[in-house]
Amino acid sequence: MSDIIITDKLLSASAYTAIINAPIEKVDIADWLFNLPEAEYQRCCPPDHISAGSTRTDDGTRMSINVEMIGKTLMVQHYVAEIARPSLCRMVSTSDAFTPNGRTRVQVIWTLSVKKIDENTCEYTNSVVAHPTQEFLDFIAEHGTPFEDAADARQRDGGNHNSRETPLFAASIERHALVSAASALL
Repeated sequence: MSDIIITDKLLSASAYTAIINAPIEKVDIADWLFNLPEAEYQRCCPPDHISAGSTRTDDGTRMSINVEMIGKTLMVQHYVAEIARPSLCRMVSTSDAFTPNGRTRVQVIWTLSVKKIDENTCEYTNSVVAHPTQEFLDFIAEHGTPFEDAADARQRDGGNHNSRETPLFAASIERHALVSAASALL
């Protein structure tokens, strides 16, 4: 029963925004995310971003696999696309967390969205919400860590990570939009 998600408990939540200097009609977050080269992913939050790739679930749903450090925890994210559109991706993962105390799992919901500001710019929002699994609650209890302490650490480390990756993701999405727009003219 380790994959039971405890949605009434929140480990962390953060959302940051950044400007994309491209028309919203040229921005395609889903195309960017599922075609993101590994080296570009690594540039979007050095040195925390380790590896990324795309695959599909058994039923064909698109996935993004991300490996990154959040504080002292190595996270292997198995993001399944619940929504994958040009202006909105909602990705949900039951993620492996390799902590200094051992391995456990948490649910992470990553929402990437863009909204129009004017004809030439839009606002990118990078939202990350984490919920514990029952396995995680058992893990911290086994190690004598109060939930509040675990949540405080995740909020601090996850918020710091998100604040650093958001502007770099926005810049990468902007480059992708402008290259795609230029390619369409050829």
